[in-house]
Amino acid sequence: MEDDPIVAEALLGAAQNFLKNRGLEVMRGPMNFSTNEECGLLVDGFETPPAVMMTHNPRYYARLLESQGLVKAKDLLAYQMFEGELTDRVREFGRKLEDKLDIRFRELNPKDFKGEIERFKKVYNSAWEENWGFVPMTDAEIDVMAASLKMVLDPRLIQFAETPNGETAGFILGLPDLNVILSKLNGKLFPFGIFRLLAGKHKVGRARVLAMGVLPEYRKKGIDTVLYLRAYEAGTKAGYKWGEFSWVLADNQLMTKAAESMGSKAYKTWRIYDKAI
Repeated sequence: MEDDPIVAEALLGAAQNFLKNRGLEVMRGPMNFSTNEECGLLVDGFETPPAVMMTHNPRYYARLLESQGLVKAKDLLAYQMFEGELTDRVREFGRKLEDKLDIRFRELNPKDFKGEIERFKKVYNSAWEENWGFVPMTDAEIDVMAASLKMVLDPRLIQFAETPNGETAGFILGLPDLNVILSKLNGKLFPFGIFRLLAGKHKVGRARVLAMGVLPEYRKKGIDTVLYLRAYEAGTKAGYKWGEFSWVLADNQLMTKAAESMGSKAYKTWRIYDKAI
């Protein structure tokens, strides 16, 4: 059935009817339940494997969708950066910013994991609420996500920014790229794969930054720049040689310029499609 427009038409037709019967006017995807989870169809960057919690698909998928009248709604970008690509000029600029800001920066405290999740909650929805397609996460959703990731987190890749009175102003969330290990397990976590995963989580040499947010009232002060730099320096010191920042809306110039100013380069593109019902 590979690259079969007849099958594609039948499946999309069934999906359209399902949505139309529920009063919806536009079909949008591919994505899981929201943009807070895996989403987008890979359309460029097939030569390299996906980082953790990012999608991958055959090239012909885009052609199939477009043959059925789906059109681009948004493109999502991933930026990559290797150890040593951060220039001394950028590093010095970040240090001066950190000294100037009346903000304390620190890594995640595993001993206060519950409290750290509460601090994350206070920032996440507010920081992302103006992003295209964003759907706020409930407290329960964040708790489930935190529980699923707790065992594989590397505290050095998670940084918080706090005001003098202890208010959380922003955060950056990175994860070891566990796909490096998962790809060798052939999908078999049990009975022994899970031990290999946990034992090797800090040795993969690759990381993905999957979220960064700053409260609106603290933006345009350079806090995001310092968070990026601290995550980079903590990661390289911990032995990570490569990092991905994903995903970023291709038309979000504030974020794309920030990524490029660090020395990273866009190397993958995913697409979210729309089709009127």
